[in-house]
Amino acid sequence: MSALPCSLDVVRQPDRASALLHPLRQRILQALAEPGSASTLARHLDEPRQKINYHLRELEQHGFVELVDEKRKGNCLERILRATATTYLIDPDIMGTLGDTPEEARDRFSSAYLIATCAQIIRDVAEMRRRATGVGKPLPTLTLQTDVRFRSATDRNAFTEELAQAFTGLVAKYNDDTAPRGRLYRFALGAYPVMTKTPQEARAEQEQTHDPQA
Repeated sequence: MSALPCSLDVVRQPDRASALLHPLRQRILQALAEPGSASTLARHLDEPRQKINYHLRELEQHGFVELVDEKRKGNCLERILRATATTYLIDPDIMGTLGDTPEEARDRFSSAYLIATCAQIIRDVAEMRRRATGVGKPLPTLTLQTDVRFRSATDRNAFTEELAQAFTGLVAKYNDDTAPRGRLYRFALGAYPVMTKTPQEARAEQEQTHDPQA
């Protein structure tokens, strides 16, 4: 049996999301990147087999693991399972009307607007991916990513202005609202500071800053 190819499971149902968030189940899914049984998982994770079996049933019920083989061991039938995906993403739509949208965030220079835009991209691409997979077709997408170190805020602002002008110019050059067979694509540009510290380092620095004895 071979390892599961890289795949993404976009979780859209609240009950599936709830099932996925249990810490032990996440450890089980990580371990089941390679096929395994309740016995092997119990040894690997140092947990009781009965406990592992319970969580495996829950994961299987929600489609996170699948049966790949069965082996007879004495009077017992050992079930071999594996994870149905290697990466998981919870659809922002799961929040329903509580979820933010770019239209509601409004301020294009706020982090809330950027987060809302990214959430909308996740929703749209996840749904389009589901439809494309359903008909056996690839989904044409494009992602460009790079890091830029600016000498100053002035340089950053100048870069932003030039980028916006170039973006607007390309849109004006290639957009054709009259093309009867044309396909509409959505482009989004966003930027944010690169994290240079781990969450633990950031918390420690913040605590030290607020420590009156520091």
